[in-house]
Amino acid sequence: MNALIGRKIGMTRFFTEDGENVPVTVIQAGPCVVTQVKTEEADGYNAVQLGFEDVKPRRSTMPVIGHDHRAGSGPLAVHREFRSDDIDVELGDKLDVSCMAETKFVDVIGTSKGKGFQGVMKRHNFRGLEASHGVKRKHRHPGSIGGHSANLGTGPKIKKGKRMGGRMGGERVTVRSLQVVGVDAQKNLILVKGPVPGPADGIVMVREAVRLYKTKARIAKAG
Repeated sequence: MNALIGRKIGMTRFFTEDGENVPVTVIQAGPCVVTQVKTEEADGYNAVQLGFEDVKPRRSTMPVIGHDHRAGSGPLAVHREFRSDDIDVELGDKLDVSCMAETKFVDVIGTSKGKGFQGVMKRHNFRGLEASHGVKRKHRHPGSIGGHSANLGTGPKIKKGKRMGGRMGGERVTVRSLQVVGVDAQKNLILVKGPVPGPADGIVMVREAVRLYKTKARIAKAG
């Protein structure tokens, strides 16, 4: 099973043998413990639950302590589930980055940075209104949001899904088909090309790419 939980360390650069400068994200992936194996007969679907990072028992809960004890492990801080019909692990197995040694592309799942309440220019890439002297205090305004008539005396209604200002970020984001540039099994590090969602030290899930969103030429270049 090629899936792990890890922490995003940050971004740096990696020079290939040809001297190419590749921007990479460093992820400390694993080691992880298989804390539960779900089957279609017992749970209705096939999946593997992994646990990551030890935590002091006083900072955990009794249900989590008992759950992880069945896997022969102490309480773990993070638990994530990976669905798969091809399960080749058992309860209590430990996984590290060595399982990614032959993987060429991965999907990285994380929580994007929360940016609070933002206007339409930042949230939806609106152009904004004219910046001339005739338009005052309206430069970053969304413009008309629709002059809808009153509805049975309840006042005007705005159409559902209208792009307006609001809370931005803090959502689950999946970045697909990132190339694996390198794997350091001794330090449990995996280097993937490009950025991944979330802040530094944030929790991410790394799995083998489900679908390749790459051209044939780039896949051949990756080897």
